[in-house]
Amino acid sequence: MALMERVSALIRANLNDLIDKAEDPEKMLKQVILDMENQLIQVKTQVAMAIADEHLLGKKQKENEAKIAEWSRKAELAVDRNDDALARAALERAESGRQIASALDEQLADQKTQVESLRNAYRRLEEKLHEARAKCDLLIAQHRRSRAVRKAAEAGQAMRSDQHSATFERMRRKVHHIEAVSAATAELAEETVEERFDLMERDDRVNQLLNELKSRRRAG
Repeated sequence: MALMERVSALIRANLNDLIDKAEDPEKMLKQVILDMENQLIQVKTQVAMAIADEHLLGKKQKENEAKIAEWSRKAELAVDRNDDALARAALERAESGRQIASALDEQLADQKTQVESLRNAYRRLEEKLHEARAKCDLLIAQHRRSRAVRKAAEAGQAMRSDQHSATFERMRRKVHHIEAVSAATAELAEETVEERFDLMERDDRVNQLLNELKSRRRAG
């Protein structure tokens, strides 16, 4: 049955493997526990129904045995009355009851087997659920530690890798280049200011010489 297949899958589930493969181990483990709880309720219901069916078959078996005994008694009574036809009819009913009894015995045996199987599945799933609950926090903590150790190792490896060193060297050269360009720009800006003042002073000197020349010409 589908229920027993699901229960068997849950019982066989390796919690450590499930956590290692899960993207979110905590969410996955809680879901597994929830599935187990739901399946446990269903199995418990099935056990109760199977036991009820077993009791019903047992009741039918006893009722059939009583009918066999009653028809056998009636057959004896008919023989005592020298009524062979009635005795034969009673014996036929008793024989039919024996055939029914054989079928009921077989059904009852099968039902007992099913009840025991369901009870075993219930107990095993209950144990698995108890194990999952007990391991939940422990397994999640172990997974978190493993993940932290792995990330630390990956980070250390990245720090030691040539690619990381090359990237750092490129950044260092880029910073030095920016610093050199900035210094050169500042130097050029300073030279431009000095040149402007030199031009200004030279213009003033030329203007002074021109005025002096004009004064001498007018005086001559």
